Amino acid sequence: MHYPMNTMIQNQETEKLLRETFTKNRDTIERFSADLMNRRRKEALEHFMQEGIPGRKTESYKYTDMPGLFSPLLHMNLQPNHVHMDVKEIFQCDVPELDTHIIFLVNGFLPPNSTPLEELEGKVLVGSLAEAARRHPELLEKHYDRYTSLNPEGLVSLNTAFAQDGLFLYIPDGTKLERPIQVVNMSVWEDNLMIQQRNLFILGKNSAASLIICDHTLAPWRFLNNAVTEIFLDEQARFDLSRVQNENNSSQHISHTFARQETASTMTSNTITLHGGLVRNNFYALLNGEHAENNTYGLYLSDRNQHIDNFSFIDHAAPNCTSNQLFKGVLDDQATGAFTGRIRVRQDAQKTMAYQSNNNILLTDEARINTKPQLEIYADDVKCSHGATVGQLDPAALFYLRSRGINYREARLMLMYAFAHDIISHIAVPPLRERIGDLVDKRLRGELSRCNACHINCGKLNY
Repeated sequence: MHYPMNTMIQNQETEKLLRETFTKNRDTIERFSADLMNRRRKEALEHFMQEGIPGRKTESYKYTDMPGLFSPLLHMNLQPNHVHMDVKEIFQCDVPELDTHIIFLVNGFLPPNSTPLEELEGKVLVGSLAEAARRHPELLEKHYDRYTSLNPEGLVSLNTAFAQDGLFLYIPDGTKLERPIQVVNMSVWEDNLMIQQRNLFILGKNSAASLIICDHTLAPWRFLNNAVTEIFLDEQARFDLSRVQNENNSSQHISHTFARQETASTMTSNTITLHGGLVRNNFYALLNGEHAENNTYGLYLSDRNQHIDNFSFIDHAAPNCTSNQLFKGVLDDQATGAFTGRIRVRQDAQKTMAYQSNNNILLTDEARINTKPQLEIYADDVKCSHGATVGQLDPAALFYLRSRGINYREARLMLMYAFAHDIISHIAVPPLRERIGDLVDKRLRGELSRCNACHINCGKLNY
């Protein structure tokens, strides 16, 4: 596939503008960040200029228009805490029964008057990534920007060049955090805005933690968030990561998650996409130690002209490891979606068990999904499978429910909720699992509750 000449020129101009923005604002970017992060910027920018913004000729981005998101170039807020607000007044948790330690981030920065870096029980550290780099450079020197090599694409390098802050989480060896940590990412501005957020999560040997990330837009503008998260799990560490994406229909969210797992570690991630104009989720995991386990789940519900694209790459580098991927989608109206899943089993990764599945329901003739599960196997003693389905609701099941006196609309909703429940059931925190089930039910009914002062332009799913 080749770009038309005018499209290629437009992409080059956009990339040139991004470089000029960095050059003009470099002093500001580095002043509000940390030396360790600043040392990576120049090389990252050069790599971005070489790779550029991935376009449709890049196989993994074949069905998503990335260059179109960056033109015209949006404003970037390079000063932390520029937005002054009482986050507790404008945001109320949708899960009041959930006993969590809450961290707020506004446009990628901790809001004013927040504790930059908190110490929880067991010497757990959580807070500003930039502050952690200043206080604990030995941790970031070892882990920051070390795991993105699983896919060194241009957008990741763009984040490394511009990112000033984000969330830092450190769980020391042998520490099991009892209360989940809940991170509320809020995008709010008086106009369109581009956000570059960087996160780093480090779990020591035989540690355990649960983290919940909630993405929200609190203004009706167009927000483009290009976020990168790096995760390191040492031996026998356990990490449960739940993410709820609930942003306005003008927003675009590009999420890159990189995980490196050592011996006997277990990571379970669950991403529920309820709203967003365009959402691209990239999941990368390197199973680097024997008996590591990775479970990656995703559920996306889209309508109108929304576009949801999920990409996953699980790299089995050690023997006796297990991975499970399950993504499910319900698409209505003219919504479009894409799924690309890749499993690589290296030559020495014998006794691997790896499973991948993508299932989709299309509610209209106009809805579209492109799915491409892939296996790349170089070992001969493995159990691997992959598959994908695209279809409509089972007419036999629908007839059965209607024959029991259930009306047509409720029967459809019951089947769709049952379809989605496979993903919801894997959420580790019980109160969150119950609340997400309720939110999914309301989303399917077109009755999704909104957070206080939220400007989500919710579309209704009409059945």
